[in-house]
Amino acid sequence: MECEEIKLLKQSEKSTVHLIREKGGSRTLIRKRMAGRHLVYQVLQKCSHSCLPELYEVVLSEDSTIVIEEYIEGQPLGIAELSERQFRQVVRELCSVLEFLHKNGIIHRDIKPSNILLTEDGHVRLIDFDAARMPRKEAEHDTRLLGTKGFAPPEQYGFTQTDERADIYALGVTLERLLGEKCRKRHYRRIIRKCTNLDPDRRYQSVRQVRRAFFHAEWKVLVIMLFVLVGGAGMALLPAIKEGGLLENQEESAGLTVLPAPGNPHWDGETGIVVWDNVLESGVGDEVQFYLRLYRKDTADSPDVNDDDWCYEQKVRMGGSHRDRERVTWNIVTKLQENGFYYFTVSAVGDGVQYADSPYVVSDAFAYTGEEAETLPVPMGLEWRLYEEDNTRRYYAVWSNLEDYEEQDYFNVTFYDQDGAYVMNNTWSKSMILEGGYGGIPIPAQFLKAEPGTAYRFTVQVYSSRPNEYQSSPMPDPVPEEYYSPWFYCGPRE
Repeated sequence: MECEEIKLLKQSEKSTVHLIREKGGSRTLIRKRMAGRHLVYQVLQKCSHSCLPELYEVVLSEDSTIVIEEYIEGQPLGIAELSERQFRQVVRELCSVLEFLHKNGIIHRDIKPSNILLTEDGHVRLIDFDAARMPRKEAEHDTRLLGTKGFAPPEQYGFTQTDERADIYALGVTLERLLGEKCRKRHYRRIIRKCTNLDPDRRYQSVRQVRRAFFHAEWKVLVIMLFVLVGGAGMALLPAIKEGGLLENQEESAGLTVLPAPGNPHWDGETGIVVWDNVLESGVGDEVQFYLRLYRKDTADSPDVNDDDWCYEQKVRMGGSHRDRERVTWNIVTKLQENGFYYFTVSAVGDGVQYADSPYVVSDAFAYTGEEAETLPVPMGLEWRLYEEDNTRRYYAVWSNLEDYEEQDYFNVTFYDQDGAYVMNNTWSKSMILEGGYGGIPIPAQFLKAEPGTAYRFTVQVYSSRPNEYQSSPMPDPVPEEYYSPWFYCGPRE
C-alpha cells in the first residue's frame, strides 16, 4: 500500500507511529514500525470485532514488523467522567472484546485507559497490541516482560507465563480508575477486588465470569421471567442454565476434608503484627498457606466472618524453616492507613485434593491512631556483603543505620535485575537479623545468575512495629535512584 506521511505521532527505541494518508485517496490511516517479529498482528488481521481497529496490512521481516491499520477518532477513557449507564456500556464492550481475543488465543497484556478509545458514538475501541502475546504450552514464563506498572499483575514480571487472568487483573485496575467515587459501591468494590487479587487462582478465571458478576441482576430477572412464563416446566431447564453459566455452582467439592480453622487469631499488642496458630496440613508442598483479610471499622464492632467488605486481602505463604513453626506471625502495618478499629480474618488454604479451605475466623480489635504519626528513618548506606562458608557463597543486603530501629521492626528487601525486573523479596525483623549474625538479609544464590551482563540491586523498606507512634518508612513509586543499593555484577561485564 502506497502512502504519504502526515505527521509523526509517537517515537521510541522500539517503535515509530505515523499518521498517514493513502496515495490517491482520502483515507487516513496509522502506520506502526516495530522492532521484532510481532506474530500476533498476523492473527489479529484475520479477526474482526466491532471494538478492534481494522488491520489493512501486516508485513513481517526478520527483525521488524510494519502494520497499517484503521485510524480511530476518539479520546482515551478517563478524560471525561462516565455516567453510570456509560460505564456499564464500557464494561459490556470491554468484556466482549476480551472474551473474543482470549477465544482466539490472544492476551493483550497492556489493558489501561490510554489504550481504550471512546468514540463519538459512545462505543469503545481497544488499541495497541505491542505487548500482546499468544501463550505457549511449553513455556514456563513470558520471554518479554512488558506491560504498564500499576496495571500489569505480578506474574507479568517473569514469575510465570501469563494467561487471560493477567488481562482480568488489568481490567480490574482500569475499571477502578474509571469508577472513581462510584467504586465505593459495595457491588463494584467486590468485583474489583476479585479481579485484582495478587493470586491469579483467586481472581475470576475468565472474562465471562467478570461480565456475569457485573450483570448478574439482569440474569436473575431473566431467570425469574422464565419461571413465570413456563411455570414448573422451567425446572427442567435449570441444569442447562447452570451449565451455561447463568447461575454459579456454589457447591463445594465432595469428599474433601475441611481443614481446621486457625486458632487464636490476634494482634501482637501494639505492633501491627498479626498472629494465629499454624495449620500444618494447609498449603501445598513445603509451604503452609492462608488467606488473610483486613477490615477497618469506625467502631469496635467485630465484622462477620462472611462480610466481604474488607479493605485488603492477601495469600500468606510460609516455607523452609518457617513452615513448622507453632504460630504464624505476619506484618501488615503498611495496610493501616486511616485511624479506626482494625480486625483480620484468616482461613487455612486446602490443597484441593485431600483438603478443602477452612472456615474464616476473626481476630480481636486493634485501635489504630497513627495516621498522622512521624515516619521511621529511611535505611541508609545500602551495600552488598558476601560471605563464604564451607565452599558456599552467601549474599546479604546490609545498611549502615540498623541501630536506628527497634528489634520488632521489619525490613522488606526487594531485589531487581539489570532490566529493572523484580527478582524476589525477603522480609526479616531486626531481631532475626541480629540472630542470623551477618547484619543483613540474605538473597539465596539460586536467584543470582552468573551470566554476562547480569547485575542486581535492592531497596529496603522498614515496617514499623510501633504504628501508633511511627509510620513505616516511605517507598515512593516510581522508586528514586537514591533508594537503590549499588549494582552487584554477578557475571562478566559485557
